[in-house]
Amino acid sequence: MSTTQVGQGLEAHGVQSSKPVHFNLSAAALYEHAIRKQEGQLAQEGPLVCRTGSHTGRSPNDKFTVKEPSSDGNVWWGKVNRPIDAAHFDVLRRDIINHLKGQELFVQDLYAGADPEYRLPVRFIQELAWQNLFVRNLFIVPPAADLANFQPQFTVMTAPSFKADPARHGTRSDVGIVVNFASREVLICGTSYAGENKKSIFSVLNYILPLKGVLSMHCSANIGSGGDTALFFGLSGTGKTTLSSDPGRQLIGDDEHGWSDRGVFNFEGGCYAKTIRLSEEAEPQIYATTRRFGTVLENVVMDPLTRTLNLDDASLTENTRAAYPIEFIDNAVPSGTGGHPKNIVMLTADAYGVLPPIARLSAEGAMYHYLSGYTAKVAGTEKGVTEPSATFSTCFGAPFLPLNPNVYAKQLGERIAKYGSRVWLVNTGWTGGPHGVGSRMKNAYTRAMIRAALSRQLYNVGYQRHPVFNIDVPTSCPEVPAAVLDPRGTWTDKAAYDAQAAKLARMFIENFKTNFPDAEPTVAAAGPAI
Repeated sequence: MSTTQVGQGLEAHGVQSSKPVHFNLSAAALYEHAIRKQEGQLAQEGPLVCRTGSHTGRSPNDKFTVKEPSSDGNVWWGKVNRPIDAAHFDVLRRDIINHLKGQELFVQDLYAGADPEYRLPVRFIQELAWQNLFVRNLFIVPPAADLANFQPQFTVMTAPSFKADPARHGTRSDVGIVVNFASREVLICGTSYAGENKKSIFSVLNYILPLKGVLSMHCSANIGSGGDTALFFGLSGTGKTTLSSDPGRQLIGDDEHGWSDRGVFNFEGGCYAKTIRLSEEAEPQIYATTRRFGTVLENVVMDPLTRTLNLDDASLTENTRAAYPIEFIDNAVPSGTGGHPKNIVMLTADAYGVLPPIARLSAEGAMYHYLSGYTAKVAGTEKGVTEPSATFSTCFGAPFLPLNPNVYAKQLGERIAKYGSRVWLVNTGWTGGPHGVGSRMKNAYTRAMIRAALSRQLYNVGYQRHPVFNIDVPTSCPEVPAAVLDPRGTWTDKAAYDAQAAKLARMFIENFKTNFPDAEPTVAAAGPAI
């Protein structure tokens, strides 16, 4: 069902535009509007290429949560969840609505959550046609019968051309991403980066679902031929998308999932993949989406005459993206659901070169590493910076957690215990030395180790406890030389390894002590020991 009305249909939200309001348009219709309004360009082979202006990524410092009685006691206030008062929200809402009244508007009614029992009906009201296509790609399009009586439980109003006034609206800058759990609304202004729409609803689900006993997770998920579900957690650069995209397994989803007593379900109906230096050889399925009608490409450079793409060009940003429906991936699971995970893989790219390439975690160890969310970035090009830098992002998604991280970790531990999931810590980073000395772990070895874990081949091999990191390391793995499994053995200078391992262990300990002083003692004890 798609309609176009003039000044009607949004009265419940206080919006009465003097210009057309387009409801639930198809991808083809949204293409036409985006090109008519010069919001984007059609590239060779069919994708819509759009630019997001000065904001080529999220603006985490401009994200706020309204401090109000219904949610105040639940929200984990601090750097991630900055408070804004209800009075400022009301003024911002009124000003954005007045702004939208003079705009041609595009509305999509969509579901967040593949499980009907837990899905969230969301209405997106937007001034850009291409962003309306973006959310249509990323979320779940309801059947036509559902749209006739669609009742949104959350509303997102997106007004990129409206600039907030910090003095008037209580924001930090002219950008605002403001969530109000009492009015069940999100306001987005001052930025054209479409990912704010996706992640704002992820944050909302991270608030709503755990309070209903459903674990919300920033992870990818796939399912094997035997019906065995696997989860993959990992920060940017760890290989989450690559390693969960296995031609021998079906993709449930690439980024956001819930885990209820019914099993795992995707929050989304699409994928939002990085495209910088994407190659057909390394990622054939994702690469193919950049060559087809319906895909939205953000900040991808193309030749103005031939309209051919240059995925290697980072002149606009390193964060070039493709947003496409999940059915563009051949082996996607149509239902977006799977059973309880048999295996959970936590990925890290350890640039210090001291973590083992794969290790088995206890339930307490899984909670420890879930809370830690560790990876390491390689040494930068800035003068004098010669060592890797550690990154700790709680639950592998700290910017999107409205609740205390211990809530998510406790639910993860309970589910691991209840459903008997095996948990693995996989290092896709360096071996034989730190970055600049050692080498990156061979992708073939990493894939072989994950295959062995998911196929139960690592369930019954021998293990030895790592003396520093307090994790169990297999002594053998099919298709992987035994020497690769022992990180210390890959270093020529064993004393240098010991010093580097102790250094990273201290970082873990300090991060955990600082951020999780109220963690369960058994969880704290599952971390490194020096």
